[in-house]
Amino acid sequence: MGDDGVLRTMIVDDEPLAIERMQVLCAEMDQLAVIGTANDGEAALRLADKLKPDLLLLDMTMPGMDGLTLARQLAKRTNPPAVIFVTAHEDFAVEAFDIEAVDYVLKPVGAERLERAIDRAIGRRDRVVSENGSAGDWLTEFWVPHRSELLRIEADQVERIDAERDYVRLHVQDRSYLLLQTIAGLEGRLDPSRFIRIHRSTILRRDRIRGLRHEGLGVWCAELENGETLRIGRTYLRKVKAMAGR
Repeated sequence: MGDDGVLRTMIVDDEPLAIERMQVLCAEMDQLAVIGTANDGEAALRLADKLKPDLLLLDMTMPGMDGLTLARQLAKRTNPPAVIFVTAHEDFAVEAFDIEAVDYVLKPVGAERLERAIDRAIGRRDRVVSENGSAGDWLTEFWVPHRSELLRIEADQVERIDAERDYVRLHVQDRSYLLLQTIAGLEGRLDPSRFIRIHRSTILRRDRIRGLRHEGLGVWCAELENGETLRIGRTYLRKVKAMAGR
């Protein structure tokens, strides 16, 4: 996963127009970055070994090495990418889930259907993060540089975290502090019962969210206790709504 939490994604399909359409759909999703494309399984395997993607959007039927064979080969690697099959064929779903594919999406692919598949990929990633740590491993404090000293800040004091390049900004009441840390790395160390990521650049303390507001055209915002509103990224919307029981 990239330092900013974006899923580094490869598109593999033997139809150039299908790759182009998928690139357009991916460009609208905050948590995806397309790092490469391939037109056949052999090329995709070589490229994946070099680029180490987090996610493959993979066609099932291709000349030479097909999607299933490619996925099986990648599954043997250390830290293999998640796989979402994107295909015009309904006949291989059982085989796809036998190799633990995240999802099986039929062409033509709509934006909403792809978003649901990406939600599943993100959910799987979050479960891996949770399973690799226990409640006792969550961060309880930060030590941040301030002038000529280091300040200790309890995690429960932090109301909001914003990404700023290779840093994060911790907001504590009417002050803020910069910390050399990526938001993706920090997200996996914060207690998910206390904090929730609402955007690729924003993590909020759950109890600071007063409500959710629909702005129209599929846009939602989180309303904070101080009256401020922050836009919710589309790929995080399902999780934020689930917090509200929606």
